[in-house]
Amino acid sequence: GLSLILMREKQTIAHRLEKIKPSATLAVTSKAKKLKSEGKDVVNFAAGEPDFDTPEFIKNAACRAIAEGFTKYTPSTGTAELKELIASKLKHDNGLEYSKEQIVVSCGAKHSIFNTLFSLVNPADEVLVPLPYWVSYPEMISLCEGVPQFITTSAKNNFKFTPEELTKHINHKTKLLILNSPANPTGSVYSEKELKEIADICVQNDIFVLSDEIYEKLIYDNHRHVSIASFNKNIYSRTITVNGLSKSYSMTGWRIGYLGASPEIAGAISKIQDHSTSNPASISQKAAVAALQDNSSFSEDIRLEFQKRRDYCILRLKGMKKIGYVKPSGAFYIFCDIAKTGIDSVTFASRLLDEVLVSLIPGEGFGVDEFVRISFATCLPQLEKGMNRIEEWLKKL
Repeated sequence: GLSLILMREKQTIAHRLEKIKPSATLAVTSKAKKLKSEGKDVVNFAAGEPDFDTPEFIKNAACRAIAEGFTKYTPSTGTAELKELIASKLKHDNGLEYSKEQIVVSCGAKHSIFNTLFSLVNPADEVLVPLPYWVSYPEMISLCEGVPQFITTSAKNNFKFTPEELTKHINHKTKLLILNSPANPTGSVYSEKELKEIADICVQNDIFVLSDEIYEKLIYDNHRHVSIASFNKNIYSRTITVNGLSKSYSMTGWRIGYLGASPEIAGAISKIQDHSTSNPASISQKAAVAALQDNSSFSEDIRLEFQKRRDYCILRLKGMKKIGYVKPSGAFYIFCDIAKTGIDSVTFASRLLDEVLVSLIPGEGFGVDEFVRISFATCLPQLEKGMNRIEEWLKKL
């Protein structure tokens, strides 16, 4: 009898999942998919991925890999061929010197970020996260039994934290800063001067930096991407540089991300990957090799197209009285202030979908409830249709 009672008292699900919230965006996106499957003319402003197809030469490389039988396990952290190309890319584009042993190829940049946190964060360690944040950062930190500490940013400063704000949040428990530039959901880009100041503070306080640079190729208005690890050896040794091919080569489903880190951290992450996923898909790695060897203008072409779309959306939003915005310098999102409507972000997104069939992402999932995220990763005719619907709907509120 007693053993049965004890068995009943045992918790089924691990404690580490108690703090993890389901995605706040899931309800809206699944409802949009359902409406679309019913034949409704839904305009999708919720996309977190480029709408362009993966280039043919990348697909062809994958087909060749299959035909040639390149379908077996590879080394856990990626093939030597791919890692050499990544090292070359990081040196050429970012001024970063990493050996093959310092690079880990994973199943997407998201996987690289999780592995980094899992390898560095001890229970009760604090991780600094600028707010608004990409939805998965706080949940990943909690899964690793760390404590997310949010640095609130303001629209007045393009959602970028200042050196003073960073310093104010540092204490003896601070282990790591997550830096995302260009940023999701705001499109903000840190300048070289701002990054230098951040780097100095992190070195002085012996804090690691996880630099999420996945939107690196999508920058507008002559802004320039700078990798924080490139300034000096002190910040270099404390930085984990994360990137991938999802956004620059429209390869979201191929699941190839990578990181460069100190030999010690790269070695720790290798151990995690050895005993969790092992290697990313062999076929996707061959596709990634083709992408990194590419001399075409694909990434630049999509950047210019995204800039055109951004400019169109900004032009339309200017004429709408109940919605504010900050002009994004990168990525493919506009973070819009809906405070004047008096509606919270989840209700706003839900009603917009129900009433005029436009889907976007509520700001609640990014830590701010008076904003919504519009993605311009869709063609201009769709952007026009969606903006027309939003404008008419706001007038009636």
